[in-house]
Amino acid sequence: MRFKLLAATAAVALLASGSAFAESANLTIWSWNVAASALKSTLPGFNKQYPDIKITVEDLGNSQVFDKTLAACAAGGDGLPDIVSIENFEAEIFWSRFPDCFANLKELGYTPEIQAKFPDFKRTELEVGDVAYAMPWDSGPVAVFYRRDFYEKAGVDPSTISTWDDFIAAGKKISAANPGVVMAQADFNGDSEWFRMIANEQGCGYFSTDGQNITVNQPACVAALQKVKEMKDAGTLTAANWDEKIQANTAGKAASQLYGGWYEGTVRSTSPDLKGKWGVYRMPSLTADGPHAANLGGSSLAISAASANKEAAWKFVNYALGTNEGQVTMLKEFGLVPSLLEAEKDPFVNEPQPYWGGQKVWADILATLPKIVPSRGTAFQSDAEGIFRATQAKFFAGGYPDAKAALDDAANQIASATGLPIAE
Repeated sequence: MRFKLLAATAAVALLASGSAFAESANLTIWSWNVAASALKSTLPGFNKQYPDIKITVEDLGNSQVFDKTLAACAAGGDGLPDIVSIENFEAEIFWSRFPDCFANLKELGYTPEIQAKFPDFKRTELEVGDVAYAMPWDSGPVAVFYRRDFYEKAGVDPSTISTWDDFIAAGKKISAANPGVVMAQADFNGDSEWFRMIANEQGCGYFSTDGQNITVNQPACVAALQKVKEMKDAGTLTAANWDEKIQANTAGKAASQLYGGWYEGTVRSTSPDLKGKWGVYRMPSLTADGPHAANLGGSSLAISAASANKEAAWKFVNYALGTNEGQVTMLKEFGLVPSLLEAEKDPFVNEPQPYWGGQKVWADILATLPKIVPSRGTAFQSDAEGIFRATQAKFFAGGYPDAKAALDDAANQIASATGLPIAE
């Protein structure tokens, strides 16, 4: 009896020790830009509940997080932090190549009840079979962020900009009335952003929604690429990378930027002195009666399978992404649009925002969410993206007779690289 009592006492002590260990840990997260800042904003609230779980958020930049994560997974998880920020569009690259690199969140507490708090389209790329590799974070409903004063000086009412042709015409007026100011900017060399936004608006993408066919040369995608070229040729779009866009915003050299809703936090945090001068309006379409909604960006959080602190990591992930407190904090502070359905109904969404001239920007931006057509990245996103960027550059330089020829070539190259068929 004495031996059994000692054994039982030891077991209780061990359980207590294990529980305490799960509540005490030092965690590291890889993220980027505003997303990293947003995660940091949740730490005070999280540490009120879990004071012994210390978290360091490392802002490495978007491309660095992707490259370092890919390299670490290739090395068997060696070098990964406890938690990694992963863009939905690129997520399937990791799961398909390295299915053992990240923990199955279902084994850590990601129950069906918690999963049901997120829309299905946000979970599609994060789950394979019975494995949930990541938890949805933010969405990227697209909007035009614009300088009220530049538009007003040119006599341009953004509510009258219904088509991309209207956008081109407005850009000419705005640039003429505001010398040195460009209508909008696009990273033609390092990204496919404008094409993907307009193509998604028109219901097209690199691949079909089920990921089984190549659709980049479908008519809607052809029309999207043609319109981007028209805007570039008209001077409506000028070349600029991410940092150059922020510099142009702050210096008052850009009248508009087209991005996902998360860009609200970028504008507000990097150009604080321009409070009241910025506004938001819905993205134009190819036709006046066409769709006016798209998605760009949107991320998730995954936990490294090699982490020694997976239970503590899950506590943070579930707090930051699975509670109103965590998600609305990030919306308020840095403009990250929640994927958590109940957070989108928070009263804050319908409040006038002082920085934006009293506009209820979140009500306007989130109103487009139900109209967004899902866009699948698939495991071949990197192949398709690289091929498209090269094709786009060649097309803009006059290397193809028209957009259809350019995208037919891109589709054939993607087919060779992936083995997938081209949709008829």
